[in-house]
Amino acid sequence: MGSVSLKIGDGTARFKRASMCSSAVNFLMLFSVVTTNLFALLNSQNKLSQMEKELLGYKSIDLSGPNIANELKEFLNHHQLPLGKDSRTGITEMVASVGHSCEKSVDLLSQFMSYKVNGPCPDDWSLGQKLILQGCEPLPRRRCFAKIIPKVGLQPFPVSLWKNVSEKIYSWSGLGCKNLACLNSKKLNRDCAGCFDIVRGYETQKYIKARSKNDFLIDDVLAMGSGGIRIGFDIGGGSGTFAARMAERNVTVVTATLNVDAPFNEFIAARGLFPLYFSLDQRFPFYDNAFDLVHAANGLDVGVDRRN
Repeated sequence: MGSVSLKIGDGTARFKRASMCSSAVNFLMLFSVVTTNLFALLNSQNKLSQMEKELLGYKSIDLSGPNIANELKEFLNHHQLPLGKDSRTGITEMVASVGHSCEKSVDLLSQFMSYKVNGPCPDDWSLGQKLILQGCEPLPRRRCFAKIIPKVGLQPFPVSLWKNVSEKIYSWSGLGCKNLACLNSKKLNRDCAGCFDIVRGYETQKYIKARSKNDFLIDDVLAMGSGGIRIGFDIGGGSGTFAARMAERNVTVVTATLNVDAPFNEFIAARGLFPLYFSLDQRFPFYDNAFDLVHAANGLDVGVDRRN
């Protein structure tokens, strides 16, 4: 095929022109590298997709049993997006948001999903809370309407912080107590003994009057922030008194609590505060470092028997 000679210094460098055979070999090698990388990329994407499905859990739940509710089967099926592929996220179908822990409680889950579509939701929030306490979260019920409880006797903010309202606005189903007097006669947890008495009970002094030398008072905590505390998060906040004290000082606090033995969420909301119905098993729906303050009380205690 010929050659090329170059005079460099005292010597001569010779370069042989590439043959047709060597060009074909180089092309095949390049094609092999590109093809191998493409197959590796596709394989990794398939593996990631499979891992995602396994983590989400909807592939592992056995739906062939005779007692599985039809609504649960419908929820766990793939649902294509009505307008096709989403241009921003690239997804083409809706994925069921139910995890592996739900598989361990599939009978309870099926019972929870047995309801009339587009009708009123069953009054079984205690059943849903059992699922939450067993790690089955978020709950998959989507296509029924929650019971409407008239909000009578609500007070304007900030009067609502320390004013009881009608007991008719709370949901008492599934609870041992059916009124606030019964709740105030019991010690519901370490930090909630009479905590629903916000007119005459200890709640009126909580966080502003020390009971021991180890107590942190609201003003002491705010002083540590040098005026920079604006929003906070209270985990296991009982009846919401910590958030109420902070609200009096223009600090917004979100309170995470479950309705274990009492209507904590409704009571907190009736005070004009923000309740979050969430367990500690889930990652809280807030971005990292969003809060200036995090307060944790009995929420970190291991006090709930999840076998029930």
